[in-house]
Amino acid sequence: MSVSVQNIVKIFGQQRVLDDVSFEIGSGEIVGFIGPNGAGKSTMMRIITGYLQQTSGMVMVMGMPVDEHPLEVKKHIGFLPENNPLYPEMFVKEYLSFIGGIHKVQSPRKRVNEVIEMTGIGPEKHKRIGMLSKGYRQRVGLADALLGDPDLLILDEPTIGLDPVQIRQVRQLIKDLGQRHTILISTHILPEVEMTCNRVLIIHRGKILASDSPENLVRSLQAGGAVRVEVRAPVEAARAVLGALPGVRQVAAEAGSDGVARLTVEVEAGADVREAIYRAVVAERWDLRELTRGRTTLEDIFVQITREEDEAEEDRRDQRQRLR
Repeated sequence: MSVSVQNIVKIFGQQRVLDDVSFEIGSGEIVGFIGPNGAGKSTMMRIITGYLQQTSGMVMVMGMPVDEHPLEVKKHIGFLPENNPLYPEMFVKEYLSFIGGIHKVQSPRKRVNEVIEMTGIGPEKHKRIGMLSKGYRQRVGLADALLGDPDLLILDEPTIGLDPVQIRQVRQLIKDLGQRHTILISTHILPEVEMTCNRVLIIHRGKILASDSPENLVRSLQAGGAVRVEVRAPVEAARAVLGALPGVRQVAAEAGSDGVARLTVEVEAGADVREAIYRAVVAERWDLRELTRGRTTLEDIFVQITREEDEAEEDRRDQRQRLR
């Protein structure tokens, strides 16, 4: 087991940023760590890397408690922060040699050449870092994180600010690195997680709400999601009729200039309302032009899980106020 997080609590002042967080990451996994801003992702990553002390609980990396062996643990971790801290005036190969010296990498010249080839920055190795594109600067940051041949790579928003071509390149690089390293990725780009990661951790309000493969999470809500409907009818009437059907969470609608109502019917988990929609449209004698169930995505799951937690928290808050 590469990482074991056990009942971690972190409190800043009066705010409980992490609330009894537990999870494990096995060797060779690529795990996506996702959550809204302020959910506790960065705090958790800093605790894993030993840069921040938890209030209670334990984190173990490669079988070692982080707070008992912080320096030894750091030798097993490569970290790419969101704001990639590079020296723009240095040349790429010069920079990597400098960092390798700081970390006392064995056979530094050989290892620098290895990570340059691994990350595909060979054509740029004699350029100043400040002259590189954003995509190549991210690759230099990855090369930096890989210098010590770490067991665990922690990547914080590795594709932020990249164009679509660069995103594809970094995504493939992460997949390739996953063959030799355990990887924890924090990102807001959910399609990246869906296409890259073996498992997803969803954190919200300092709590882990889900931990499973993207496929299993999508399968759990596959009958839900959204249904696209086009019907020749008054838009508000169509919204009201479809919104009243069992299993429908809400309906977004717009009226076309051709007299067609275009509706997106958001469906509760476990519900398939297509037959009910068809029957309702027939009963109203409307012309049905489209009835399509959209593919459930990780974004749909993320939105639903976090919204349900927000609603539950609001209910708990209301209950506490009533008891006062």
